[in-house]
Amino acid sequence: MVQPGTARSKTGAARALLASTVDYLGMLAVLAVEIAVFSLLSDAFFTSRVLYSVANEVPDTVIVAVGMTFVLIIAGIDLSVGSVLGLSQAVLGYCLVRMGLPLPAALAACLLVGLACGALNGLVINAWMLPPFIVTLGMLEVARGAAFLVTDYRTFYLGKTVAGITGTIPGLGDLTWPVLICIVAVVVGQFVLSRTVFGRYMIAIGTNEEAVRLAGINPRPIKFIVFSLCGVLSGLAGLIRASRMSGADPNAGTGFELEVIAAVVIGGTSLMGGRGSVVKSFLGVLIVAVLGAGLVQCQAPEYAKRIIIGSVIVLAVILDLYRRRFAQGKTA
Repeated sequence: MVQPGTARSKTGAARALLASTVDYLGMLAVLAVEIAVFSLLSDAFFTSRVLYSVANEVPDTVIVAVGMTFVLIIAGIDLSVGSVLGLSQAVLGYCLVRMGLPLPAALAACLLVGLACGALNGLVINAWMLPPFIVTLGMLEVARGAAFLVTDYRTFYLGKTVAGITGTIPGLGDLTWPVLICIVAVVVGQFVLSRTVFGRYMIAIGTNEEAVRLAGINPRPIKFIVFSLCGVLSGLAGLIRASRMSGADPNAGTGFELEVIAAVVIGGTSLMGGRGSVVKSFLGVLIVAVLGAGLVQCQAPEYAKRIIIGSVIVLAVILDLYRRRFAQGKTA
């Protein structure tokens, strides 16, 4: 005889699996529709040049989206990722141009700055139990100001010093090494989230932090690690972008946090915490990137691009509401 509790548990698991499958298929369908529509609207869209361009421009967004997914899952948010990206770039340029340090030392400094900013976010949030929104908003301004201080408002031109980082992968056409790096980040991030105790703790904290605390688990170290990871990934994204642009711009990453959050939300990660997927965030980045590239190929004005992407974000949040109700077995 099947116990009622066991039956309900199996039904809930089946609903969650079905909802997840529908999410993946739905996002892949959206990508397919985007490609089909823009291919019809522009003869130049469905070409190897455009597709390689999209693939080579998303790695920095994908890498930060991995960290942002973790942050949102624990019911936090990080508004500082764009400014931390800019500051990391600025330090990279300063180390190479002004200090004359070798490339490995400059790369280490770039990543350490990102790590330090993320760790500081985590420390302040834990020490005073402040909302992540406020703390990271403050870091957004602090890091941007520090980037201007380090560069004296100027762009450091790096030339071929860091060009090798974005070199093409042998045998894969025009795909660059950052594409491989971002794929590795997605695979590792999804494994950590779905197959490790740390991942289960993140989901539990986002679902009910007080219950986690009462269960004898200290959420503070986990939150500190998550924000530190988001910071170092922002530093890595800054390195990749500086290599692609052959320069370190103190204004780099302005508005980048909104782009990343939009992609992660479109990927189905809940702004309320407790649920998300790194792979779906990756698909969310691709949806936004293909949408942007298609609008450019169709020569759409900038205001139209912003209106369309903003509307897509709102639609994604609405769909997330119905998705959550379906997974819980409730009616809309």
